[in-house]
Amino acid sequence: MDRKFENFSKKLTNWIGSVQSIIFHTIFFIAIFSLRLFNVSSTDVLLILTTIVSLEAIYLSIFIQMTVNKHGEELEEVSEDIEEIQENVDEIQEDVEEIQVDVEEIQGEKDSI
Repeated sequence: MDRKFENFSKKLTNWIGSVQSIIFHTIFFIAIFSLRLFNVSSTDVLLILTTIVSLEAIYLSIFIQMTVNKHGEELEEVSEDIEEIQENVDEIQEDVEEIQVDVEEIQGEKDSI
């Protein structure tokens, strides 16, 4: 269930940042303000608009925070992977240095023969 909700929130967050969202919101706002043409009072239009925009802002902030949290977790995982890789590189470097010492010893023995 959590996975489905995460996927939904990710898709919604991506959609909110799209051109389609701008077009949808523009049409939506025009429609809300057009209610005045149907004799809906200005106060009611503003109340409807304010309520919808406030709810949308609340949900968007939650979805955005979820995305930030997910990216934070992913960055932590990458950081851990980098630390592991660095440890492996250090071990390989030590092995290379040991091999180089062995090669120098072998060359010294060969030269002394």
